[in-house]
Amino acid sequence: MKKKTKKKGDTTKGVKKIRFSFIAPEAKTVSIAGDFNQWDTSSHPMKKDKKGLWGISVPLPSGQHEYLFFVDGEWLFDPNCSCPVDNPFGTENCVIIVE
Repeated sequence: MKKKTKKKGDTTKGVKKIRFSFIAPEAKTVSIAGDFNQWDTSSHPMKKDKKGLWGISVPLPSGQHEYLFFVDGEWLFDPNCSCPVDNPFGTENCVIIVE
């Protein structure tokens, strides 16, 4: 049996797809932004299902990641987040820990 070797530049080790969801039936656009995408509100748009639940799966490396949802131009906190941290703007960011 041939042993698998890690290719140079392979960054998939320790990466997990994390599912994020946000209920906003009336929203026109929802995205997720965080330290994993340099807080770019356009790089991870979410898709809405028929019930108004927006979702996206994001590959994240192991570690702690801060994020918020960007809903119709407004930063919103994830109601499912149980581990907030203060940010420099006087509000809080959500935190997810990927193991």
